[in-house]
Amino acid sequence: MTTHERIRPFNTKETYPEQKLDNDLAQAVVAEGRMVFLRGQCPQELDGGANVGVGDPVAQAHKVMQNIMQLLGECGAEPAHLVKLVVYLTDVRHREAVYRVMGEYIHGVHPVCTGLVVVALARPEWLVEIDATAVIPR
Repeated sequence: MTTHERIRPFNTKETYPEQKLDNDLAQAVVAEGRMVFLRGQCPQELDGGANVGVGDPVAQAHKVMQNIMQLLGECGAEPAHLVKLVVYLTDVRHREAVYRVMGEYIHGVHPVCTGLVVVALARPEWLVEIDATAVIPR
C-alpha cells in the first residue's frame, strides 16, 4: 500500500496565531507518487509566512504563482503537469490582472480553471488565493 507524501506539514495553531485553530495540514500531498494536490496558495512567503503585495493584486498573484511553482518542484512535478486551477478572488475587478499574471506561469499548459469571487479569504489583506492539482505522468 502506498502512503501519501505530505510536503511541508504544519499546524494552524502556529500559522494563524490570531485564530483559535489546531489543524494538522500540509502545503501539498503527493498521492500514489503522481497526483499532486496543493493547498490554496496565498500571497505570503512559504518560509516565514510574511505577507507579500498587500493591496496589490498583481504582486499577490505573482507570489501565489511563485509558491505554486516552488511547491510543484518540491513534489517532483513541473508546470506542464498542472491539470486544474481554482482561483479565489475577493473582488471581481481584480480578475483580469490576476488572470494575466497566472497566464504568464501557465502559458502553453492548458489546465482547466475555475474562478470564484468570495466574500473573504483567511486573512483580510489577501486578495487572491489559487489552489492547484497536477498529475505527474508515468
